[in-house]
Amino acid sequence: QVQVVESGGGLVQPGGSLRLSCAASGSIFMTYNMAWYRQAPGKQREFVADIARGGSTNYADSVKGRFTISRDNAKNTVYLQMNSLKPEDTAVYYCYAYRLATPGYWGQGTQVTVSS
Repeated sequence: QVQVVESGGGLVQPGGSLRLSCAASGSIFMTYNMAWYRQAPGKQREFVADIARGGSTNYADSVKGRFTISRDNAKNTVYLQMNSLKPEDTAVYYCYAYRLATPGYWGQGTQVTVSS
């Protein structure tokens, strides 16, 4: 069992930066792959970034070059550094801990609002 808690959301101006954190506990963190998803009002939840147990990463095309996902296994935490934020990045951001071929664990989400 894994409990996932996001933090770091807030209101920023276009072009600004935020760093989201996702703390996972209740199991062995380093055995899980971690991902960030986001969901804007009235839209489907979409993939943002993923970091595997071994450290390999994937990014959605919409955030590539602007966002960086990383993990600190000693702290059981995954991060999403978001730079050059755009209004279309406004969404609730969710952390997801998972293993292949089995349901994962979602956090409650943290709101990111990019507005001038």
